[in-house]
Amino acid sequence: MPIARPAASVALEGFELRVLHLPLVSPFTTSFGTETVREVIIVRALTADGDGWGEIVTQDAPLYSSEYTQGAWDVTLRFLAPALLDRGRLAPEDVAGLLEPFKGHRMAKAGVELAVLDAALRAEGRSLGEYAGAVRERVPSGVSVGIQRDPAALVEAVRGYLDEGYVRIKIKIKPGRDIDDTAAVREAFGAIPLQVDANSAYTLEDAETLAELDRFDLLLIEQPLQEDDLVDHATLARRLRTPVCLDESIVSDKAAADALALGSTSIINIKAGRVGGYLEAMRIHDRCLAAGVPVWCGGMVETGIGRAANAALAALPGFTLPGDVSASSRFYERDIVTEPAVLEDGHVRVPLGHGIGVDIDPVALEDFTVARETLTR
Repeated sequence: MPIARPAASVALEGFELRVLHLPLVSPFTTSFGTETVREVIIVRALTADGDGWGEIVTQDAPLYSSEYTQGAWDVTLRFLAPALLDRGRLAPEDVAGLLEPFKGHRMAKAGVELAVLDAALRAEGRSLGEYAGAVRERVPSGVSVGIQRDPAALVEAVRGYLDEGYVRIKIKIKPGRDIDDTAAVREAFGAIPLQVDANSAYTLEDAETLAELDRFDLLLIEQPLQEDDLVDHATLARRLRTPVCLDESIVSDKAAADALALGSTSIINIKAGRVGGYLEAMRIHDRCLAAGVPVWCGGMVETGIGRAANAALAALPGFTLPGDVSASSRFYERDIVTEPAVLEDGHVRVPLGHGIGVDIDPVALEDFTVARETLTR
């Protein structure tokens, strides 16, 4: 399902980068640690035809991945942005090739590419959904629930999200906080769509524990083992009835192809930041759609910029499972866009405006900014 029409080229004049600190409405705990403030980099592409916005979804420390804020800030200012500015006029489809010589740093590349893509689509009056091939105006919204104080607290947190209308619940697990937590949620709420996310917290030696999750009729178990353990994931998948879904392991279309060939996964979570950008995410979607492999859109606690882009991505035809495109209020009392995503009957609307389809709230952007730098040609 290739893009029907590539985006127009733009004349790059500069990039503005900001580090933001956005307080979370409540602490978010996974096997990697607990966040109370979301540190994120916002990228603004300055072009002759107008600006575009992107988001680098790193965290302050290299816990979820090897990328982190200061590393992404440095590589973007020293290498990625200058390489694109040296080119001057370019199309969004050119970005990945121009940045390919710089190894890794996929989240930084994704944020820069999205800013260029947003600028190009705004200039030609086209939405990201139209560009990508979206087939839905709304996408079903699931919610990711962090590890709580105890199973009873988890049940109450899940109850609140179900009352808000979320159509799928994902709970974070780790050794010692897995079977009892999952049992408590299943017992309390019956046959709700439920899945668990291990964030690489287990090894193959934990296979017996993970097999106990089979009795809960889960949609999937997400990323049980380390991201480079494709062979062990294939071994584990043969021992479980619950489908294994890969997240951190899927860093590119090539990684997705390898995981499918090995039988390491039967479902894929696509995160645009993790794979290097929305164009690469679309390629993974196309591969899985052709193979009949379900995909869903994961979240990285994005601001309204990344959340809008994720909604457009999740509207593609291969996204057959509810993803993590939740309402902005799930994480933030105040977002940096003028019309934050809201939940409507368990769904989030795909923005229809030009580019990513949302406008920046300049006051909020300024209030949350803790660092800023601009590069020009």
